[in-house]
Amino acid sequence: MKSMVKKIAILSMVGMMQVGFGASLIEASPLHMERSSVQQQDDRNQIENERHEREMKRRPNESEREWHERQKLEIQRHKENLR
Repeated sequence: MKSMVKKIAILSMVGMMQVGFGASLIEASPLHMERSSVQQQDDRNQIENERHEREMKRRPNESEREWHERQKLEIQRHKENLR
């Protein structure tokens, strides 16, 4: 009886180790890392687009000329940040 319990305990530990190794291999795989980096890039692009939209709006007490100058600079900055 005791030997049977020991065998079950050892086999279950070996099984858990195999699952752990498999999970670490999946996490380290290039495909998994590629997905997370693509997701991070998408998040950065979304944040940049939201910032760009806020900056393109005209501010209170801003003249037409100042607004257009600021828009030109913002468009250049936005293009650089998306690269």
